[in-house]
Amino acid sequence: MTETRVTVSVDGDGVADVRLNRPDKLNALDMAMFEALADTGDALAADPSVRAVVLSGEGRSFCAGLDFANFAAMAGEGEADASVRARRLATDIVAREPGRITNLAQQAVHTWRELPQPVIAAVAGHALGGGLQIALGADLRIVAPDARLSVLEIRWGLVPDMTGTAALARLVGEDVAKELTFTGRMVSGEEAVRLGLATRTAEDPRAAALDLAREIAGRSPDAIRAAKRLLNRATDGPDLAGQLLEESRALDALRGSPNQVEAVRAYFEKRPPSFT
Repeated sequence: MTETRVTVSVDGDGVADVRLNRPDKLNALDMAMFEALADTGDALAADPSVRAVVLSGEGRSFCAGLDFANFAAMAGEGEADASVRARRLATDIVAREPGRITNLAQQAVHTWRELPQPVIAAVAGHALGGGLQIALGADLRIVAPDARLSVLEIRWGLVPDMTGTAALARLVGEDVAKELTFTGRMVSGEEAVRLGLATRTAEDPRAAALDLAREIAGRSPDAIRAAKRLLNRATDGPDLAGQLLEESRALDALRGSPNQVEAVRAYFEKRPPSFT
């Protein structure tokens, strides 16, 4: 199951073409996808032949966020059908992965930032909630002009919990990060570039990302890796580990609380929420 969630092919130039592979669900995130993303990052980091990575989604969307079955379970609907893997993710939300500063969901994003090779996300269709956070884990983002991006967690009464709080503040500044997080509004690919969420637009993001990755792969891999390491160090906060732990703690406190459950129920029942 894990193997099918993410596909990887490496061309002769050392460019890894990594694709979220759940197109029938708009590449929505389930436990198997989290595991596959983290495992893929580990495998690429250990492969010296890989010089650049392109991260995209199979089909018409990059990633539509968490699988809606998880939210139905939160609202008390379909609990019997909620997968064991989804329940494990909820249980382990504060637990760190062995030897890491992240939990599993965070590692599915952080793996791209800590990867020694440059990572370019190619975003078409939707990048929502956790899907947007995965894109933010890349070094560069090439987006379709009509792509739709959103910090969607507020819809469910939650907060970005996959390294998104650190990435948003770093990329767009505190005030814009707060506006996007507090409202969950949709942003087009063109606006994403203006705000700093994306690097540039392209009508065919994957083709543009592959071209750029091949250009980068033609440079000295030692210099490229050193540059990524130094630039990451310059822009990461002094206590990234603490920030990521606080993300997990905040989510754990919100998950299943009366207002969080009400946010989910109201959305599915198509009515205004009534918060306490």
